Amino acid sequence: MQTTSAAYFAFVAAVFFVYWVSARSRWLRLAVLVSANLLFCARFGVFYVLLIPVAASIDFFVGLGLMRWRGTFTRRMLLGVSLIVNLSLLIGSKHMSAVLVPGWDWIFPLGLSFYTFQALTYTIDLYRRDGEGTESILAHMASVSFFPTLLAGPITNVHDLVKQFERDPKLVPSDGGRAFFLIGLGLLKKFLIADYLADNLVNRVFDTPDLYSGFEVLVAVFAYSLQLYYDFSGYTDIARGAGQLLGVKLPINFDRPYLSLDIAEFWRRWHISFSNWLRDYIFYSLPGRRSQVVPYINLVITMLLGGLWHGVSWNFAIWGLLHGSALAFVRGWQTWRGRWKEPVAWHKQTAAVATTYAFVCFTWIFFRAGTLDQARNILARIASLSFSTANLTPGMGGVLLVAVAGCLVTKKMYTAVMESFSARPVVVHAVVLALIAIAIESLGGRGSAPFVYSRF
Repeated sequence: MQTTSAAYFAFVAAVFFVYWVSARSRWLRLAVLVSANLLFCARFGVFYVLLIPVAASIDFFVGLGLMRWRGTFTRRMLLGVSLIVNLSLLIGSKHMSAVLVPGWDWIFPLGLSFYTFQALTYTIDLYRRDGEGTESILAHMASVSFFPTLLAGPITNVHDLVKQFERDPKLVPSDGGRAFFLIGLGLLKKFLIADYLADNLVNRVFDTPDLYSGFEVLVAVFAYSLQLYYDFSGYTDIARGAGQLLGVKLPINFDRPYLSLDIAEFWRRWHISFSNWLRDYIFYSLPGRRSQVVPYINLVITMLLGGLWHGVSWNFAIWGLLHGSALAFVRGWQTWRGRWKEPVAWHKQTAAVATTYAFVCFTWIFFRAGTLDQARNILARIASLSFSTANLTPGMGGVLLVAVAGCLVTKKMYTAVMESFSARPVVVHAVVLALIAIAIESLGGRGSAPFVYSRF
């Protein structure tokens, strides 16, 4: 069930009404959420209706043990059980076909990466005594498998979700308005920008780069950076909007990442929940944090693992190594020269943003290319310096300009538009969403491709 489909929004609407009818009863509303999560998973395979409750129950009882027992050995054994269960799900659902058993994908049509990341925040935090557990298995199951976040995040700390689910929910009209704003914005990002760029330029160039000039290939690389941003941030907006309709506030996952001054800032703005997860649960778990040299190596290891999570291939390994090396370089530079201090002269700021963005786009080539040879072909075509604009239409130019302008919108402007929209009557919300649907049907035309990160 794609989160841009009519079936998905009908499902969200049904869950919305049943949930709020049941809202006065804590156990009943939690049961509704757990049932909704399992029904969502069942659309991908009935197998998940058994698999996810079993895995979540194991983590729940591990959590109870971590809350009660203080012995170091026992706690490590309990955490080990949780790690084995969740890493087995991660490997089985994502990497089994690539590593061990070709054709295994049919058994796991729904990857469980984001489920396992979210589930591990609960047991690892309890082991570290960084969070509070719950005595309610329903609250735990509702949190670890919350359906808006299941396909591609944002990865949300289970303790935070449990607290929200255990409070008496309230949905005021302005919250509903913000939810509709996020959903509408996410649909516009996905259909009118991300899918347009993918269908009309990016996919064609990356599939057959030799048919395009070096300049057109370079434009396609920049277009891919925008496609990926609007695709993934569009998914996040829809997920946050669906969560808000159920009284749940999910974390922001993107914060104008292409305006970052350096690569460290980029990772504080891009896929924030994933970068925070890598930092909190991998980087901080590696030894040698007090060493002067080892933390730099750990940054490279962390990003290498982050790259390989996307796929076991040289392309993703190179992508992770490039980002890890850049993070280590920036950390060393900041240790030597100090961090950016405000105010930064405009020309230095512009140069820093342009350099960071160019580096990120360079690494996206390895991320997007299907093979290492394909990445080499893309780079070779750019290096040829051949020039032609025959395949760059005015429509493409217009969409690229809109996409760039969207990246420049300030937080203040974004918040003002959202609050203004949320304050309007529900009739206005309905009309705007209807107009968005008409615009997508008229201008999008081809339907929606799956979200890029839904395959990760």
